[in-house]
Amino acid sequence: MAALRSGPGATGPRRSGLPAAATLLTVLLTCCVRCSAQTDKPSNIIFILADDQDVHLGGMTPMKKTKALIGEAGATFVNAFTVTPLCCPSRSSILTGQYPHNHEVRNNSLSGNCSSIQWQKGPESTAFPVYLNKQKYQTFFAGKYLNQYGKKDEGEVGHVPPGWDQWHALVGNSQYYNYTLSVNGKEEKHADSYEQDYFTDLITNRSLHFLDDRSPQHPFFMMLSPPAPHSPWTAAPQYQKEFSDVKAPRGGSFDKPGKDKHWLLRQPVSPMPKTSLTFLDNAYRKRWQTLLSVDDMVELLVKKLESIKELDNTYIIYTSDNGYHTGQFSLPIDKRQLYEFDIRVPLMVRGPGIKPNQTLQPLVLNIDLAPTILDISGVNLTTLNVDGQSFLSQMAPTLRNGTARPFFLVEYTGEGHEKADPDCPKLGPGLSQCFPDCVCEDAYNNTYACVRTLDKEHDLQYCEFADSESFVEVYNLTSDPHQLENILKSVDPAVLQAMNQRLIKLQSCQGNSCRDVK
Repeated sequence: MAALRSGPGATGPRRSGLPAAATLLTVLLTCCVRCSAQTDKPSNIIFILADDQDVHLGGMTPMKKTKALIGEAGATFVNAFTVTPLCCPSRSSILTGQYPHNHEVRNNSLSGNCSSIQWQKGPESTAFPVYLNKQKYQTFFAGKYLNQYGKKDEGEVGHVPPGWDQWHALVGNSQYYNYTLSVNGKEEKHADSYEQDYFTDLITNRSLHFLDDRSPQHPFFMMLSPPAPHSPWTAAPQYQKEFSDVKAPRGGSFDKPGKDKHWLLRQPVSPMPKTSLTFLDNAYRKRWQTLLSVDDMVELLVKKLESIKELDNTYIIYTSDNGYHTGQFSLPIDKRQLYEFDIRVPLMVRGPGIKPNQTLQPLVLNIDLAPTILDISGVNLTTLNVDGQSFLSQMAPTLRNGTARPFFLVEYTGEGHEKADPDCPKLGPGLSQCFPDCVCEDAYNNTYACVRTLDKEHDLQYCEFADSESFVEVYNLTSDPHQLENILKSVDPAVLQAMNQRLIKLQSCQGNSCRDVK
């Protein structure tokens, strides 16, 4: 465990004052959710957001402590999804509770609006931390924020998003060593000492420091965003020999040709060459190794909460920004695709009113995280401009009534380079994320929108591509859970028409209309 750093991580004094209440009835109703049975203080919230952690391919397997301390102590959602399978737009959806077509962050680039000035002046100014701050929550952030955060001409490290009292944010994309932080708006550089710099442990240590220094008179919210299991997959020294015999799972769509799929999926060689297999197995193993430090983080946080007598009054939420693939449809490693392995994410929650050992089936989306967090804090959700909905009723029905949605949207805008990759000139321009053996994981024409249906009667996915082929993919996941067969040509035309109409509505939805699609 890296040593605790003093100075920049210290928590400043809190302002005084009690939460405003319009009427006594409002206070009492709000406290049913905000306050636990043991105290009149509003409930605390810890939100842990992993980076690129799949659930479909065993990504939670190494996290035994996390599953025991959060999942078994509360609720595990087995149908949790991201609405866009890429870091920056997904994290923007988490912060705002909005689909990408509303917050307008399309991909990880500045041109895709990732942490741009437009984002800062618009959606970021009304993200959920702003409301928590108004509720007198002490707010703390540590970890990766958005991929382009802190870059030149976009505010650099001096930009601290509104709503945060303590800010320890990574400049740029995930790293484990040799990175720069913005610590409350000031630059802090780190090198390659495990004890001082290993990023996951630094996040853990500063969060524990925050808990020691917080004001006990006010609730707290912590968002912890470790780099694991994102590349470059640098495990802590004590974990670098773990899982030596582990390989990426070989079942389902592993190394299957992308038959009847969009152009990008028809490019990889199948079966994959040995070099790609070796590469992806190594990546899979190292990803698991990095997660062991996150597992330690969860254990240490729970122990700290117990020691300060706050565990019973704290919600702990664990999830990831998107899923991941390692060899599916002969794609070596990445995310960005519309398939289950990239859009399903882990989601576990424990806290006041949540019974232990629950396995819950209702659909939950990453755009639901913001309204759920604000619901817990006592914010009136009818005043918010969000596309998602609180799922508090799903895991704590004694606290809230609610309904599950039957449909949702998945949307993504592909990235490409104007010039051909010099290592793969035959592929031509318009592609990006090219890995060994000239397999590229993204392209301009990897731009799509899907409507996903998941209820007792239907488990379907309908996707349209914005490419020269106007390609369409349709899957019945009840009979084909690995999405091997595109059933476009055999499905009932009436079903296609209904799915197309739902997709059109969802692509232009905003707020209530996103939740009311029939």
